[in-house]
Amino acid sequence: MSDTLKELQLESTLGGIGHEQERDIPVIDLSDFDARREEIKKSLWQAASEVGFFQLVNHGIATPKIRQAFTLAEAFFSLPSDVKSRFSLKQGKNAGWEFKSQVRPSTQTADQKESYQITLPHMEGLWPNQTTLAEFQRVMLDFEYQVWQLGMRVLSCVAEQMGFEKDFFTRAHDRSTPEYQSTLRLLHYLPLSPEALSDASLWRAGAHTDFDCLTMVFQREGQGGLQVCPGQEVGDGKGPAWTSVTPRDDIITCNIGDMLMRWSDDALRSTLHRVRMPTPEEAGTPRYSMAFFCQANQNITIQGPAGKYPPITAHDYLQQRISANFNAVKQAQAK
Repeated sequence: MSDTLKELQLESTLGGIGHEQERDIPVIDLSDFDARREEIKKSLWQAASEVGFFQLVNHGIATPKIRQAFTLAEAFFSLPSDVKSRFSLKQGKNAGWEFKSQVRPSTQTADQKESYQITLPHMEGLWPNQTTLAEFQRVMLDFEYQVWQLGMRVLSCVAEQMGFEKDFFTRAHDRSTPEYQSTLRLLHYLPLSPEALSDASLWRAGAHTDFDCLTMVFQREGQGGLQVCPGQEVGDGKGPAWTSVTPRDDIITCNIGDMLMRWSDDALRSTLHRVRMPTPEEAGTPRYSMAFFCQANQNITIQGPAGKYPPITAHDYLQQRISANFNAVKQAQAK
């Protein structure tokens, strides 16, 4: 296994339940961003380097806009399967609809979810029309743009702390080119039967790190399940210590991904996380979330200021990580 995939070696050891632990999650207030830029920049760097996980408040994306996107996401997933299959995932493109096709190295079983992924250069033929789902394309494109803007604002602070120009990551995630790889993923975690709950090998999303630069997660109030293991604290003898994240419509939960950890020469921490199985009381209820993955454009070379790792293009890095996750379906089916 190449060093590019060393992260997956860690994931493959994390299939167990572990235990839960209360922790304080860093909360960063982005209000008056320009006036408070230096303060915010230091807070972001401290959270990203010490924990790898933080939450944003007063971030500028209106809560009604977030709720509108959630409403349309739920409407999409409520469409019949034969309709959703018209928009099936394009292999290797992170665009389109998939159903229980992602297998984590930590579990070797399929995540109990479906998703619809929006990656702008690859969306031809993947948008429901106005008759199928009115306003879906317009609302999701507007939402994708707002979240991208916020991600670039956060990453501009990281860039300066790394010694790069303020717009370094904005140029690396240029939304206007065919090389653009950032993805908005709509997620529907499925209602589950008592039989599924009793299967210890199943997870709504198995333990993993993300393979992007920055992930921004939107959760619906009352639909918990996201758990994090900040600092990759997995060696205490009891298995990983997981902290549950309380969902709120107006808070964005963020984590650093492997791409940025590599880019920072490991100065920043990529954070393990998962979505637990529901309790018996929750089992019959679906869970919805949305995640935006800031993934550098295909032609961008990833190498940190100190050159700790050999250079690799963002295209090659991402393709290796996608392959490792989705091709695991074949390995699981062969067992």
